[in-house]
Amino acid sequence: MATPLRQVHGSTGDPLAEAIELTRRLKLPHLRRTLADVIPTAKAQRWDPAEVVRVLLAEEAAGRDRANLHTRRKRAGFPAGKTFGDWDEQASSIPRATQDALKTLEWVRRRESLCVCGPSGTGKSHFTEALGQAAVEAGMTVAWFTIEDLGALVRRHRADDSIARALARIIRSDLIIVDDIGLLPVSPEAAEGFYRLVDAAYERRALAVSSNLHPSGFDEIMPKTLATATVDRLMHHAHIVVTQGDSFRLAQATSGQGVKPFS
Repeated sequence: MATPLRQVHGSTGDPLAEAIELTRRLKLPHLRRTLADVIPTAKAQRWDPAEVVRVLLAEEAAGRDRANLHTRRKRAGFPAGKTFGDWDEQASSIPRATQDALKTLEWVRRRESLCVCGPSGTGKSHFTEALGQAAVEAGMTVAWFTIEDLGALVRRHRADDSIARALARIIRSDLIIVDDIGLLPVSPEAAEGFYRLVDAAYERRALAVSSNLHPSGFDEIMPKTLATATVDRLMHHAHIVVTQGDSFRLAQATSGQGVKPFS
């Protein structure tokens, strides 16, 4: 004997209104937003019931994907919203083959490191942020820091000795990016935070850094002992990319492209 269909209590007699109410109970907001459009279309075009279900569930899945992407991007803490959409791969001094290989994100999946170093204005931060954005779009989680952010982290958690727990949360991310190393001397807390992060992420998570200095010169801006231990771990499984040339920002400024002209 066939099992009878379960009756839905509290029916209003309006199937669409009842379906909308059920989407609230089941927390299906994206499906709810499309119901009013899909149902009339399905009736008019005589869709198969299975197709109606498929379309509605596809809308819910797509909506959740968009929401998750927004959440991952927000949690990453990217500074400027730079992506490969506004990246000039021809103008970059990074070889095209290297750019293409890094864009695959295979190095992130292998939990390797990336060091992008070179003069100011040669696209280091843009390139590393664009890689981070690409990782987010690929469903990965990313965390972005400046080196002084790591110093603030150490100071904030030193009082209750919770730095280890804070780092454990950070390295849950698939990719961790530390930007703009080498512009200024590094504070003792920042040097400690950078070492602790590199040590915690070593062979466990992918780590990317951008720097005005080659990692071999980090002892110029932080204590030699810490620099040696940090670089030893950072470079063991690292891809080293060296940028060259004049500053993109300076070139745009001197050619009048840095601002919009007055009308």
